[in-house]
Amino acid sequence: MGPLTPSQLLRAYALGVFPMARHRDDPRVHWIDPSERGILPLETFHVSRSLRKTLRRGEFSVTCDQAFERVVEGCAEPAPDRPETWINGEILRLFVELHRLGLAHSVEAWREGRLAGGLYGLALGGVFFGESMFSREPDASKVALVHLAARLVFGGFGLLDTQFVTRHLASFGAVEVPRWKYLRLLGDALQRRATFYGELPVDPLVALSTQSSTQIS
Repeated sequence: MGPLTPSQLLRAYALGVFPMARHRDDPRVHWIDPSERGILPLETFHVSRSLRKTLRRGEFSVTCDQAFERVVEGCAEPAPDRPETWINGEILRLFVELHRLGLAHSVEAWREGRLAGGLYGLALGGVFFGESMFSREPDASKVALVHLAARLVFGGFGLLDTQFVTRHLASFGAVEVPRWKYLRLLGDALQRRATFYGELPVDPLVALSTQSSTQIS
């Protein structure tokens, strides 16, 4: 068999399956279909008071799709809390191709012209499949995630898939759901018409406030 293609990857995501490598230097891609799937419900997205203050102070400037490949490479870097990562060269290649097709997106957090953190994922219908995030400075990836959530709410997305739930994501309200429930949510959200590039208010918390149960505490 030849190398994976973007269309094969899209079909897999639409079926609820996603790719991972065992480690960064493993050339193979493995298909993951967990019995419990992590999601971050946009209608109950939680923003802590301390993070809200960071956002209000404007400590980071935030962009979308301005440094996609650098963000993926940043997510693939080892870090003290994750000495091994699952993003190999094949996954990088596929997502760069999906980005060129306008389907994969990044959110970047900058400080004084330096890339401080960010995240990337795949938009398909009304689903955003969040792949990974990284920080080189405190709160950088958190700020990027708030901006992503605001963009998804404003653009009409119905599902933010986080694949798994980490302590970091749980602080925003991420939960696990069984596979059967995830597949139902996925099917419904794939039918939605959504846009990643809608005009957003300057303050992402304004966009999030359109979700009446968004939690800020």
